[in-house]
This record gives sequence, C-alpha cells and structure tokens, in this order.
Amino acid sequence: MNSLKKLFSPILWSLQLIQNNFKAMLFLLLLFLIFAPTGEEKLSSHNLQKINLTGPIMEVSAVLEQIEKAQKNSSIKGILFVVDSPGGAVAPSIELAYAIKRATKVKPVVVYAKGTIASGSYYASIWADKIIANPGSMVGSIGVIMQGANLSGIMDTIGIKSQSIQAGKYKKIGTSDRQWKDYEVAELNKVIQGTYDMFTKDVADARKLDFSKRDSFANAHIFTASQAKKVGLIDSLGVEYDAKQELIKLSKVTNPKWNKEDKFEKLLKKLSASTSVTLHTYFPNLILK
Repeated sequence: MNSLKKLFSPILWSLQLIQNNFKAMLFLLLLFLIFAPTGEEKLSSHNLQKINLTGPIMEVSAVLEQIEKAQKNSSIKGILFVVDSPGGAVAPSIELAYAIKRATKVKPVVVYAKGTIASGSYYASIWADKIIANPGSMVGSIGVIMQGANLSGIMDTIGIKSQSIQAGKYKKIGTSDRQWKDYEVAELNKVIQGTYDMFTKDVADARKLDFSKRDSFANAHIFTASQAKKVGLIDSLGVEYDAKQELIKLSKVTNPKWNKEDKFEKLLKKLSASTSVTLHTYFPNLILK
C-alpha cells in the first residue's frame, strides 16, 4: 500500500494543487486565452498601419511611439490615423502634429475622422496628406481656452482662508481662491492669443488656407463634415472603408495587409487614458478648444 502511495504521489500532489488553486489557475488561463496572439498574427506581416487617437489628448507617448515606428519601418507603406477626440492639452497635440508631419515626408498619411476631430485632435491631423471625415462627425472648434473656478465664496462660507508667499507680480495667476485681477487676466490673454495665433497659422499653412480669413474656419466654429469641407478643413466625406481605399491608392500597395492591434496594449492604453483624464481633472492646464 505504501509503495502504491509513493508511486502515485506526484499525481495526487498535482490534483491537490489544482484543487486548492483552481480559481487562480482559471484566471491565468483566461488571461492567456484573451491576450495571447494567434499563430496567424505572429506569422503575418503587414504593409499598412492603422493608428488610433481616442479620447482627450493628455498623455500621447504611446501614440507617438506608434507613429515613429511606422515611419521608420520600411515594410509599412502608409499610415491611417483614425481620430475620435475632442482635443486636449496644447503641447501633446503639437507633438502629434509634428510626428504626423515627419511621417508624411517618408510615406502617405491619411486621417479618418471617426466621430469628433476638434481642437487639439484637429491640430494633430493638419499635416496629413488627406483628411476624410465621417458624414456624421463634428469638425473644428479651433480655439484656445484657460479656465478655473473662483472658490472664494465657498471658502468664506466654511471659514477657509488661503495663504502663500511668492516672488513675482504674476506668480499667483490662475489661483482659485479669489477673483482674478485685471492685470492677471491681461497676462493670461497674452498667452491665449499667442497660442491661438500659432494654432491658426499652422492650420492655414498646412491646409493652404488664407490666414487673413481665419475667422471663417477658426474662431472656435464647430462644423459638420460637409460644412468643414466647404471651408477647407477636410478633403472629403466618407467612412473608414473610403479612408482605407484612399491610403491604398496613395501608398500604391497591390496586396494591402493591415496591422492587428495587440489586445494587451489596447487594454493598457485604455487604463492610461483613464488615468490621464483623472489627473487633468485635478491639475488643469492650457487647453485647445
């Protein structure tokens, strides 16, 4: 009997381990089945790259990396930049715009406005070879905003007073514990107007529009896709199929193969975007809007 127990002890131990840790092992198995790439995905190469820009523009390092890799990869003959974003912070929007501009010097880039291409997300797209918008999309909102709450009334009610020590006349600009002073508003207007001039000048240069008539295409106007085409902000109306066909034509590929986004990377991007929005709620800055 003892010899039989010794003989089957490895099997019994394995069964006991599975029984004791069944939930954990099942969870790991599910993760593997969800995120593990198929053999077909591993073996198949692609010659056209689809890159998504979704949600508020705050943290864009992952999207920038995708654009730069696609630009440098000689196997990739064209980039489809799919946008559905209301815009966001100035600096990351410009980073994306200049990354697209660099990419167009090497291979064709087509932007497809999936739902909203406005403010910072429009800025990010202006240097593409073509901008194609879904007929139901919203386009434009070319403007800049800086806003903040005046919490002095609430602070007085609950008996809270702020205190600070600063050097420099303008150091307390934008604080929420009091009404902004006239000279502070003037200082902020200087920044806002300078950013707006830069934004609209880049749009006019990229889209070959008359800068002196910027009120017709900028001034924070919101356009339907057809209206945006009339003022020159987009090239044509269509759905994603049309945008893909346009890129295939521009890239001159005879056997188009598109990339498949890694599921795990997609999950990480969603988590990253959610974190960025939360951080921006508490630490706002200059916004293209």
